[in-house]
Amino acid sequence: MKQAYQFLKEEAGGGVLLMIAAALAMLIANLPGIDHVYHDVLHRPLGPALSPSIGPMTPHLWINDGLMAIFFLTVGLEIKREFLKGGLSTWDQRRLPVLAAIAGMAAPALVYLAVAGGQSGLANGWAIPAATDIAFAIGVLALLGSRAPASLKLFLTAVAIVDDMGAVAIIALAYSQGIDLYALAGAAVVLALLYGCNRAGVRALAPYLLGFAVLWYFMLLSGIHATVAGVLAAMTIPIKGNPGREDSPLHRLEHGLHPWTAYAIVPLFGFANAGLTLNGQALSALFAPLSLGIALGLFLGKQLGVFGAIWFSVRLGIARRPHGASWGQVYGMAMLCGIGFTMSLFIGGLAFPGQPLLVDQAKGGILLGSLASALAGFALLRWIVPLSRRVA
Repeated sequence: MKQAYQFLKEEAGGGVLLMIAAALAMLIANLPGIDHVYHDVLHRPLGPALSPSIGPMTPHLWINDGLMAIFFLTVGLEIKREFLKGGLSTWDQRRLPVLAAIAGMAAPALVYLAVAGGQSGLANGWAIPAATDIAFAIGVLALLGSRAPASLKLFLTAVAIVDDMGAVAIIALAYSQGIDLYALAGAAVVLALLYGCNRAGVRALAPYLLGFAVLWYFMLLSGIHATVAGVLAAMTIPIKGNPGREDSPLHRLEHGLHPWTAYAIVPLFGFANAGLTLNGQALSALFAPLSLGIALGLFLGKQLGVFGAIWFSVRLGIARRPHGASWGQVYGMAMLCGIGFTMSLFIGGLAFPGQPLLVDQAKGGILLGSLASALAGFALLRWIVPLSRRVA
């Protein structure tokens, strides 16, 4: 439990820093005279062409394909820990978060397809509104203090972790192209060696980190997005430690990486990807089918999917409502699940490669839907729910 609260504290701090980084990116991208510097610096060649399919490395690619692989390694460690030793280690604990996460991914995708799916070339963006940004959402909950019960924060974390699993699967299956079988075979060999280290009882982190780096390179060459290497490598890192102690290789690595991902990598990713020039063309594009589909998917689809799954599960006796949380608070939490910032921006870049106009439209929809979800969820939990209790 102590580790869970430390996790929430770091996510909350990282979420606030992410908000600042995104706002700073928007500011710089719209300041006359220096707006072009933001885009020029991010897309300037900085390194060799590690993969023929993506060309020379740029700061933007190093962040999105390199540093985000470390973020996904941390995500994989969290997933493994929660499913084996944490709050998702039993079926009773998993049932409600899994159902809420599945419905919370399906409903936004359906809303998006209903709005934008009929437009030529836009159906590929169906997964953009399906993900929840755990750092941003926990950051908003942190601003509420004691008005949001701890059980709600832990439940939101569990939903977001299952959501992350779905997002990784989507990235690997739906947004991979031009598969290089030789590189994929090399990745399989590295993964087998890492698994062998686990089975042999290797507890030093160096072999796993070296293997992760090699696995990342093979995945970069394979056509499957390189960040998936982070989750795959995480699955091989041992979690067994001394009874009652959190000293396994997985715990050590997670404790070491989490502050870096929460306070540096994710905010840097937000800064590198949130810069949207708000000229007349961009503002009118917010009403384009792509932007509207994403915004409505995040704002309406997420809250309806997550809250609907929880409500039906409780009514049917499948699971119990989070302890100490009212239905109003659960609905506010479901609204916050519509904050799809980091993962949505990431998937948006994969859905429309080489189409900067569509990527910008996707950014606009993500920012609009995430902002609406954050403000509505915060308002409901901060003012409306407490007011309804006083009136009652």
